[in-house]
Amino acid sequence: MAKTKTIYSCTECGATSPKWQGQCPGCNDWNTLVETVADKASTNSRFESLAPTARLQNLSEIEAREVERIATGIGEFDRALGGGLVNGAVVLIGGDPGIGKSTLLLQALAHLSSTNRVLYVSGEESGEQVALRARRLGLDSRRLELMAEINLERILATLQAEKPVVAVVDSIQTLWSDQLSSAPGSVAQVRECAAQLTRLAKQLGITVILVGHVTKEGALAGPRVLEHIVDTVLYFEGDTHSSFRLVRAVKNRFGAVNELGVFAMTDKGLKGVNNPSALFLSQHGQDVAGSCVMVTQEGTRPLLVEIQALVDSAHGNPRRLTVGLDPQRLAMLLAVLHRHAGIVCFDQDVFVNAVGGVKISEPAADLAVLLSITSSLKNKPLPSKLIVFGEIGLAGEIRPAPRGQERLKEAAKLGFTRALIPEANRPKQAIAGMELIAVKRVEEAVARIREME
Repeated sequence: MAKTKTIYSCTECGATSPKWQGQCPGCNDWNTLVETVADKASTNSRFESLAPTARLQNLSEIEAREVERIATGIGEFDRALGGGLVNGAVVLIGGDPGIGKSTLLLQALAHLSSTNRVLYVSGEESGEQVALRARRLGLDSRRLELMAEINLERILATLQAEKPVVAVVDSIQTLWSDQLSSAPGSVAQVRECAAQLTRLAKQLGITVILVGHVTKEGALAGPRVLEHIVDTVLYFEGDTHSSFRLVRAVKNRFGAVNELGVFAMTDKGLKGVNNPSALFLSQHGQDVAGSCVMVTQEGTRPLLVEIQALVDSAHGNPRRLTVGLDPQRLAMLLAVLHRHAGIVCFDQDVFVNAVGGVKISEPAADLAVLLSITSSLKNKPLPSKLIVFGEIGLAGEIRPAPRGQERLKEAAKLGFTRALIPEANRPKQAIAGMELIAVKRVEEAVARIREME
């Protein structure tokens, strides 16, 4: 019996190598090559053109029209998608096991089934398991069609015959194609199955939602080309032990990137949260040291988030730990605080946390982080009803944050009366009920806080 030929494929970029090596020859990442079966070339052509014709066109002659949206009936899900689903779009949604991916999609399909033809392809659960979940959630599933199948060719034939408006595939790692000899979940199978589903979605105008597994680091499992193939990539965030879930768009060809949908897990499934800022603000009985409220911009939505810091004497090597923030940026901010404001933390443990499990990646959180650290170090609470935002440079300057006026309006709506902001974010017109304190440098911000104490 002939020996099966194997190759090594990169899980990040999909590049192949005839033998294993520590570094990928394509993207130069380390320890990303995994062994897969080398697939024989097929004689039949399976790569049809996505468009009916392939003639050259002048871009100015192509008629551009606004894409129509399909509302899922879940407002926060529509927000993360950029307004709803788009015909022919392919959406990839990933998250930790048990965080609510299948629950959310089953709720969305149940609502869509009242006006559209939908199909739920289950590769991980039997039909009885899916029906039991729908009954537990109290969903009307009389018009929701289910297919428990993992063979790609049978799924493609069903989609071509039935032509649903929306189809969910749960999950892409369970599918396998008989054109390939490798096992389900391998790099070759995941890449080929996703590519075939994407081609069919574009040809027939079917909206396809793929569920993807994630690695222990939280990234989508499989080749990185999977994220490049699809139109939209959504990530579930949040702790599975908490009742709140966040859905963040990290890629969207039809909407804003970093758009955030906030949900609460209940016994009837995921429910949208109308006022998510209330989730990320702690209710203290009195002012506490080390707490500072900032306004972060998540896509088109301003959110109020509480930044907490704890500075304590170090026993041995000082530690710098963050939850929801970049730890490397924290080290840089501590150096700026020492150099330009004269506040020393080299012999202190510094712990910084963004309350509520939200992850903040924008630099507008810099000023709030520094002020919370200063408050904890001096053991003096910041003034009440104060919000802060601003980016800090290495020279100690405070740079403006985008959409400053929207941030201030959101804070005023929730009852905040004072704002410490960059000078460049000072609005031309005063905001009713809010005192604005504009600063240009770190040392000026620290001095103004001391004046307010």
